[in-house]
Amino acid sequence: MFVIASNRPWHRGMAERLAASTGEPFGFLSDRSELTAANLARLGARTVFLPHWSYLIPADVFEQTECIIFHMTDLPFGRGGSPLQNLIVRGYDATVVSAIRCVAELDAGAVYMKRPLSLHGTAQEIFLRASEVIESMISDFVLHRPEPQPQTGEPVVFQRRTPAQGDWSDATTLDEVHDRIRMLDADGYPPAFLDIGGFRLEFTRASRRADAVLADVRIVPLDTVPAKAKS
Repeated sequence: MFVIASNRPWHRGMAERLAASTGEPFGFLSDRSELTAANLARLGARTVFLPHWSYLIPADVFEQTECIIFHMTDLPFGRGGSPLQNLIVRGYDATVVSAIRCVAELDAGAVYMKRPLSLHGTAQEIFLRASEVIESMISDFVLHRPEPQPQTGEPVVFQRRTPAQGDWSDATTLDEVHDRIRMLDADGYPPAFLDIGGFRLEFTRASRRADAVLADVRIVPLDTVPAKAKS
């Protein structure tokens, strides 16, 4: 059996579609408690595909079972956290999705394949687009079993961005304002914001016009913002 492991709702249904298109059995895991060596052995998992997994993968899991991670950069460029946001703040409008073997060193595993990905639109739109690319990559892997190749080149490591970096008060152009809002506009991500007086202004649904950025704004008292969204 092949297994999809993801904690993002837009990947639900991927296992069923892949089972139908490849003729191979697929299972789906969404809770971190399910991704254990014992559970994978019970399922008879051959390969685990992780299109979006926010937790560390235990060593006994990837040592026992082939685990394939999908990372939104042209590795070894962009190892590390928050790849989408780090690419956009650096001015990239396109990238590739790298399918790599999970190893102990972060994002350092051998590469099975890479596919292009546009970075236009909101983070939600980009994640949905990436999901389609990843599903196609998994299908190719199951049908053709490519041999992974070691990464080549000097690694560039991204640092995971914090919720506090959603503050866009240091933006200097309208394009930068637009990018800083859209790159956080996805389910499960704290939105871009400004703190003014005793209030937090949270921005979503940004659109770039010739002379302005239009966006939806939610205003909440600053003292109601959870502590984890301030650090």
